[in-house]
Formats: sequence, C-alpha cells, structure tokens
Amino acid sequence: MRRVVAHPVLGLVLGVAAITAVAGLAGCGPGDEEEVTVRETTPAAERPATTTTAVGLTADDIPVAFTPEGGWGDTMPPPILAGCTEPLVAGAPDLGGLWQVVEVEAGGAVVPDHPALGKIQRIEQCGDRLVVTAGGIIHDMRVDGTEEHGVHDVAEMDYTTPITVVATYEDGVHVLRPVGLPVEVRRRREGDQIVWDYLGFTARLDRIGDADADPGATIGDLESSTPEAN
Repeated sequence: MRRVVAHPVLGLVLGVAAITAVAGLAGCGPGDEEEVTVRETTPAAERPATTTTAVGLTADDIPVAFTPEGGWGDTMPPPILAGCTEPLVAGAPDLGGLWQVVEVEAGGAVVPDHPALGKIQRIEQCGDRLVVTAGGIIHDMRVDGTEEHGVHDVAEMDYTTPITVVATYEDGVHVLRPVGLPVEVRRRREGDQIVWDYLGFTARLDRIGDADADPGATIGDLESSTPEAN
C-alpha cells in the first residue's frame, strides 16, 4: 500500500501541487546591446502581443489522498482535486458534487428512519480519477479497472481494516468491487439525483453543493437537517 500523503486534519486534505508557467529570460551581454536598442525604439503598436496561457492541473499532478488515522472527524477536509481541469474520461457519468441522502429503500420499501438518511458524501472527479470523502474516510482511486490503481485504504466501519477496491465505469455507472468480497457498490445519475446501491439498501441523493465548495458547517450540522426527496 502506497501512502503518498498523510493529511493531519482530514487525511483527505492532501496538498495540491500547482503548476506554474515560468518565462525564461535571456541574459544581456555586450553583444545584445543592438537588439535591446531596437526593442526600445520599436513603436508599441508594432510589437508582437504577449500571450499568457494558464496551465491547469491534471489527475497525475495531484498526490493520492488517504484516510487519516482514526478518520477525519466532524469537519470535512478541503477538496483533493481542487484546480484539476483534465476532462473526464469517456463513459464517466458526472457524479461530482456535495451530496446528501434523502431517501433509502430496503427490501422493496422506503425506510423513513434508516441510519443512512441524511448522510453527506463529497465526490470529486478529474480525468479517470475519483475521490469519495464521507463518513470520516477518503477513498481516492483511478477508475481504470485495475487493482493497482484502485482504493488502497481503510474501511469506514473502524478506520483500521485495510481494503483494496477495484473501480470501473460500466454503461454510465461507477462500480466498486472490493477485492476478496462478492459485493458491488454502484453509483449512477438519475436526473438530478445520484442513485447509490450499497450493501443491503438503495439510496437517493440530492446535490447540495459543488465538489470544491466549503460545506459551510460541520458534517454533523449538515446531516441533522435532511432535505426532502425529489
């Protein structure tokens, strides 16, 4: 298991590397005087325009995030993929955002007091990378179908049990398959909502904010106020 970055606050808070374009300046020596003079006497209207191109981050530029020891507590860490502008890979559904569970169905019926109701999860996407931050964990993965680039982290139940999870996009669905377990976790878009098939239940989530936005409150405060399902 590779632990590239350890986030003190939210393990999820890994530092984002920024890429900056640097213009090279040639040194001026005695042989450069004529060129300098020409530039200084050339009318501004005839000088070539200077264009600065902003370079965005790619999925490769940002270190992998991991769940901090003991989970990240009640305050969600800063976004992991902030500033990443790489387009999503082909076949990837748009799952990015801050989402809240507004309805849970189990056994074919809606469960009004299910413990998952009101829970918050943040999903970030960039290129083939996807990060889920929820319930104290940070699960950072490449959605490429390989074990090597999948989730190598800990389970939410105790923040201790190691897990390895393979991630794929299949027919517009994000599918997680824990190695060694005959289960699948699925997320897909259905209109403005996410439908989340988890272990033993199916939940519907409403988008309550952007993936790169500050939640504005502790997770406890957000989860205590559940919006109505659409």
